Amino acid sequence: MIEIKLNKNIKKYNNKISGKDLLKEIDQSLHNNCIAIKINGEIKDLSTIVDKNSEVEFIFSSSSEGIDIIRHDAAHVLAQAVKALYPEVMVTIGPTIENGFYYDFANIKPFTESDLEKIEAEMQKIIDQKFPITRKVVTKQEAIKFFQNQGEKYKVEIINSFPDNDEITIYTQGNFSDLCRGPHAPNTGFIKAFKLMKIAGAYWRGDSKNEMLQRIYGTAWSDKKQLRAYLQMLEEAEKRDHRKLGKQCNLFHFQEEAQGSVFWHPKGWDLFQRLINYIRTKQNQNGYFEISTPEIMDKKLWVASGHWEKFRENMYTASTIDENKIYAVRPMNCPGGVQIYNQGIKSYRDLPLRLAEFGKVHRFEPSGALHGLMRARAFTQDDAHIFCTNDQITEECINVCKLIKEIYKDFGFDDVKVKFSDRPEQRIGSDDIWDKAEAALLTAVKKQNLPYTLNKGEGAFYGPKLEFVLRDAIGRDWQLGTLQVDFNLPERLDSNYIDKDDKKYRPVMLHRALFGSIERFLGILMEHYSGNLPIWLAPTQVVITTVTDEQKCYANKVFEILRSKFIRCITDFENEKITYKIRKYSVAKAPIIIIIGKKEEANNSVSIRKLGNKNQEVLELSHFVDKLIDDIKQKRS
Repeated sequence: MIEIKLNKNIKKYNNKISGKDLLKEIDQSLHNNCIAIKINGEIKDLSTIVDKNSEVEFIFSSSSEGIDIIRHDAAHVLAQAVKALYPEVMVTIGPTIENGFYYDFANIKPFTESDLEKIEAEMQKIIDQKFPITRKVVTKQEAIKFFQNQGEKYKVEIINSFPDNDEITIYTQGNFSDLCRGPHAPNTGFIKAFKLMKIAGAYWRGDSKNEMLQRIYGTAWSDKKQLRAYLQMLEEAEKRDHRKLGKQCNLFHFQEEAQGSVFWHPKGWDLFQRLINYIRTKQNQNGYFEISTPEIMDKKLWVASGHWEKFRENMYTASTIDENKIYAVRPMNCPGGVQIYNQGIKSYRDLPLRLAEFGKVHRFEPSGALHGLMRARAFTQDDAHIFCTNDQITEECINVCKLIKEIYKDFGFDDVKVKFSDRPEQRIGSDDIWDKAEAALLTAVKKQNLPYTLNKGEGAFYGPKLEFVLRDAIGRDWQLGTLQVDFNLPERLDSNYIDKDDKKYRPVMLHRALFGSIERFLGILMEHYSGNLPIWLAPTQVVITTVTDEQKCYANKVFEILRSKFIRCITDFENEKITYKIRKYSVAKAPIIIIIGKKEEANNSVSIRKLGNKNQEVLELSHFVDKLIDDIKQKRS
């Protein structure tokens, strides 16, 4: 007798039963949308046999888990289509990624955009035929022999890396078979909406020493409406690309001689410093002390901290001619912060001690992964490290969470989600320490009634973390602020404090970032507002223009009044048509353009044109100044 819990109901069966047969017992109208089955929390093919007491849930195409399976299916269909059109090709790997999938191919002349059209058409044929997708379990030797006979040397190389006793599965659809762990839909017809997006190069197994492959990216969704919405979002994102806006607004640029690093122009650097000063003010109000630590430190510190072992491949190193030493350019600020804490004897009365740093860090990222301000090799973190006792963890975590939400609201982000990331496979410290750290962080989350999702295995190598994810104006999610509980680094770097009993104890170290990367946050802001930054933040808040030279004297008076009120403004008295000036500064994203003609001068007023608004408004000068100051103070757009 087998007991199966389904939709909160427990049913008993005399014999084992497949997911497909179980499905027959629920609403028939759902059959065409049911793509897989979850057995005791693990997603399986719908054909899987349930042979013991289990809790069962059906996965439908419209769910996030269902869409992920659709994308996995689409990757296999892509490979099948390419093999049908180009039999000489060899297939390698084809995983799902955020919003889509890709597949890497070898031994073929470069693909072109016209090839993508042919491949898409072939994929649609495969989908229309609704080929059943079947799973077969084989031994390692059987799998090697099968793919050797297929001429797929890359698959053989993958299989050779598996343990000898590993269960190996091969999925087949029509005349195409692929090495895969699954799960998959019952047939290829579950793919309702897809599109191939682009062609790129990729090294085999991500190693530049290996041969270059060709990668085809695609996207897939549960229906055509979702696909259209996604493509429209991409189109809008292209318009908002911060790299274009940075050039258009004369804020920053990038160049080959410093890949992954930013060249800040005066207006951009002013904006960058404005963000730092904003955070600095918030931190001062919340009891933080600002510090600064070296960017280059001896390798031995990074060995002691654990970064050398866990993060070495992303670190830059340096050496000198006259010293037989290796130095590391810091990829993180944490060890430096600990060195400042370790200076002098600390008492329990000194805790919590909140040390903040705007530290420039350097991390090697592959050139293909670089993306303007969003993914750089050199960037500034708004780090803080809070040293506290065990009893202070919860209160400190709550305070950080409140601060993060308050800051995001100021910048116009109200839709913020929280993810809890627990221990990763690669980590330092014992399981007991990780149990303690995870419990402490979750306690703080639950005490605030913060809704959160589990991001399994994605914690830092030294401790669990909270990730704060905000949604921008066009529906994209960005992970920004983080909060981590760390019992390991104080132990490794010998930090301590004297408690009430005059004994030494290890402090707990909380790692906290608000924006994360200042550069990346600025890029997100630019795209969120499409370059139309709120007036309180804009590098140039007001541009004063004149219709003719006759108004120059009055315009200078307006300029001096605004400047005395610390309004960031410039003048334009060039002999150009006013329509040209309006267009020029609208393109440059100036929030307010003041237009001064004879009437304005005569009436001691100003005509103002706000960015994105074709209508002009005439205001008495003092009224305009008061209103502008109030808008800036209240952080209105």
